[in-house]
Amino acid sequence: MSSQEKERQMASIELDEATLQGQVEIWRSLLIFADSMALKSAVELRIADIIHSHGGAITLSQIASCINGGSGTSSPDITTLARIMRLLVRRKIFTVHHPSDGGDPVYDLTHSSRWILHDSEQTLAPLVLLENHPLLMAPWHCFSQCVQEGGIAFKKAHGREIWDMASENPELNLLFNDGMACTSKFITRAILSGYKEGLSSIGSLVDVGGGTGSLISEIVKAYPYIKGVNFDLQHVISTAPPYDGVSHIGGDMFQAIPSADAVIMKWILHDWGDEDCIQILKNCRKAIPRGKGKVIIVEVVLKPDGNGLYDDLGFVLDLVMIAHTRCGKERTEVEWKRILEQGGFSRYNIIDIPALTSIIEAYPDDY
Repeated sequence: MSSQEKERQMASIELDEATLQGQVEIWRSLLIFADSMALKSAVELRIADIIHSHGGAITLSQIASCINGGSGTSSPDITTLARIMRLLVRRKIFTVHHPSDGGDPVYDLTHSSRWILHDSEQTLAPLVLLENHPLLMAPWHCFSQCVQEGGIAFKKAHGREIWDMASENPELNLLFNDGMACTSKFITRAILSGYKEGLSSIGSLVDVGGGTGSLISEIVKAYPYIKGVNFDLQHVISTAPPYDGVSHIGGDMFQAIPSADAVIMKWILHDWGDEDCIQILKNCRKAIPRGKGKVIIVEVVLKPDGNGLYDDLGFVLDLVMIAHTRCGKERTEVEWKRILEQGGFSRYNIIDIPALTSIIEAYPDDY
C-alpha cells in the first residue's frame, strides 16, 4: 500500500470516528432530560437525606426501607431504584462501593448530593423540584413556535404568564418562593463574603423583588445598622415571615420603589427585556438620593469566550429565561452597559464573588 493510500485510509478512519462521536453527542443531547428526571426522583424520594441520616454508606434495601418514611404502606421497587441509582452514580451524584466479600453494594453521598439534602442550609432541592415541575417544563416545548412566530413560551403553553399563574396558584407560588429562597441562601453568603466594603457604608437598603426577605434579612443581620426594606408584589410578601430590622412593603417596581440609600436586586433584571429593565433602573434612580447612592445588581454576566467554572451554565440559564419569562435574558457586559446608561447609571464596576452571579455596582449619572 502506497503512502498516499495509507493517508487516505487513516483520514477515512478519523472521519468515521468523528461521525460516530457526532452521533453520540446528538444522543446525549437528545436524552439529557433523563439526568434531570433521575435527579428529581432522588429529591422526591429523599435518597440523599436517607443516606445522610444513616450516617454513612448503606445498601439499596436500607434506602428502600426508609422511602415513604418507612411506613411500610407500600413496598418500593428496588429494581427500578437500582437502575436510577446506577445512572446517578455515573453522573457522580452518588458513589457506590462493592465489598470485597461479595456483600451488597453500598451507596454514599458526594459533594454533589449534599446539595440536594432538604434540611441543609445550602440546598438546591427546592430548585430541582421547581424547574422540573410539569408547569415549568411545558414551555420548553414551545421554543420552535417562539422562533417561528415570536411570543412568550410560558403563555403559549398555559395561556398566561408565570407571574399571573403564581398569583392565583398558592402551590406554585410556594414552590416558586422556595426555589428562589434556596438559591438566595448561598448567593447571600457569597455577597456577604465578597462585597463587605460595598455594604459597610450603607444606612438603608431596599431589596427590590426580594421575595420572602431572605437576602435582606441576612444583610441586616450582618450589618445591624442598615435599615432593611423587602419590596415585592403583595401576594409574595404576604407569605414573608417577620425579620428584625426589616420592613415588608408590597408594591410594583414598575410604578415606584421605596426610598433608600441603595437598592439591591438579585436575579430580577434578567427576568425582563431591555425596555422594562430601563424603566426599573429609572425608578431605582428616583429611589436613591441625588448626588449619591447606588444600585447593587446581582446577576450573571455572560462571557462568550469564558471557560470559568460557571460560564457554560450562564448560557443554559439564558434559555431558562426564554422558557419562563416574557422577554428576560442573561446579558453580556456590553448589554449591561447599554441598559445601565439608558437607565441613568453611567458608571459601574463588575465585582466577582464566589457564585454563579457577579455584582454590578452601578452609580447614577450625577454621582
